[in-house]
Amino acid sequence: MDELANRTGVFEIAGKKVPRLGFGAMRLTGRGIWGEPADRAECVAVVRRAVERGVRFIDTADSYGPYVAEEIIREAIHPYPDEVVIATKAGLTRNGPDVIDTPDGPKRLGPAAWPPVGRPEYLRQQALMSLRRLGLEQIDLFQLHRVDPQVPLADQVGELAKLREEGKIAAIGLSEVSVAQLAEARAITDIATVQNRYNVVERKSRDLLDVCERDGIGFIPWAPVAQGGLDGAAGVLADVAREHEATVAQVAIAWLLASSPVMMPIPGTSRRTHLDENLAAADIRLSDDDLARLTAAA
Repeated sequence: MDELANRTGVFEIAGKKVPRLGFGAMRLTGRGIWGEPADRAECVAVVRRAVERGVRFIDTADSYGPYVAEEIIREAIHPYPDEVVIATKAGLTRNGPDVIDTPDGPKRLGPAAWPPVGRPEYLRQQALMSLRRLGLEQIDLFQLHRVDPQVPLADQVGELAKLREEGKIAAIGLSEVSVAQLAEARAITDIATVQNRYNVVERKSRDLLDVCERDGIGFIPWAPVAQGGLDGAAGVLADVAREHEATVAQVAIAWLLASSPVMMPIPGTSRRTHLDENLAAADIRLSDDDLARLTAAA
């Protein structure tokens, strides 16, 4: 861990200091984030290799598969090393894959395939089931995957606070929230992390990142390489990547690491070769000019 920590810096979650470059487990599933992956053995090997390479922050969710990613993580590295932080999420249900085939080609369903459910009894049930699937007595970081607009936020966050008081979870995180929602949640309980979509070409959550920086809250940018859609800054990214003899994805991850001390990118993959490429982003040292060019490129 020390080598990766020295290359990325660390952030403390649930009393554990972890390198800021983590691993996102969403891709350890079948097509459309649904069902079993095409090569389960390779996915297990990816998680093991991530830990071998120094990754200590692994982020997953009950809805990935659903349940498949959590089960693969347990198969790969249980019993967990003491310094590893396992983060999972609840609050989104699944009604099928988020990609379907149509006569005109693949169609991404997006939020339609991920209905939010934030009823307190549901969140409690899912926390208990995640404990069982992951083989844990306490979840290091348990995140509200989405705010359910049909349920008061106080009820959703309040249930997570009860789970922490009972010792079932160590820290609480939120996902896809606004500055106002974060403030409302923090009036109820401590919030350790926020996970919003953020990358070199998508920065709608910059105001939220500013709050996290000010108050020492971890910011986990999901889709750190824009799920492959980096065309918005392709010219600048390609130029910087060429200058560093790197890929555009590596530069995008390096930009995130350099942009804030509370930033914790979690690039995900189902292949060891791709994992190694992602981790190599920790070796890229962007100049002030590089950062300015990339920051201006969105």
